[in-house]
Amino acid sequence: MAKDISRREAVQALAALPAAVFWSTAELERARKFVDNALSASAQGKAFAPKFFTAAEWKAVRVLSDMVIPRDERSGGAVDAGVPEFMDFTMTDRPRYQQRMRDGLAWIDAESSRRFGKPFADATATQREAILNDIAWPARAPASMKAGVDFFNGFRDLTASGYWSSEIGVKDLRYMGNVFNPNWNGCPPAALKKLGVTYAKFDRTKLRLTPEG
Repeated sequence: MAKDISRREAVQALAALPAAVFWSTAELERARKFVDNALSASAQGKAFAPKFFTAAEWKAVRVLSDMVIPRDERSGGAVDAGVPEFMDFTMTDRPRYQQRMRDGLAWIDAESSRRFGKPFADATATQREAILNDIAWPARAPASMKAGVDFFNGFRDLTASGYWSSEIGVKDLRYMGNVFNPNWNGCPPAALKKLGVTYAKFDRTKLRLTPEG
């Protein structure tokens, strides 16, 4: 990803991508509980032991996910949010995605070794960015990079799922839902007039909208 792409712009780009993994509310809560427990244990000095990723893959996943969503002046990055742990949970929970992930990580390591003589995680930041700039934009990627493009699209989507379902990610979005507002006075009169509706008293504590006239 180019250095001048901010996380705010990345949100818009990610929103346009098809979801690689679909989560129900219950499944997502289960995944987040797993990740939260892993992060809590890590904070106590207990290193996370991935069940799916090899040591080399784990290193690459941590580097790559943090390149997709890096730490910035407002929030922590993907690693801070437990995205690699989220991915490990996903791979063990949904085996059908395992081969795609493993093949993709092998591809990006092979590409890095071909260009720079070292695995992706061991390459310099500039070298890693050169690879991602060739696969992050499908419309301009060369046909020879199709395998990398397909892998990175899915990896980027999974990174977004893990990040913006985390506590760090929700705060980063400045999501204002699920908060009781005791001072709400209803829809502004101008908006009610435009909609052609008005408030009618239902009882002492409830209001409903009714058509005018």
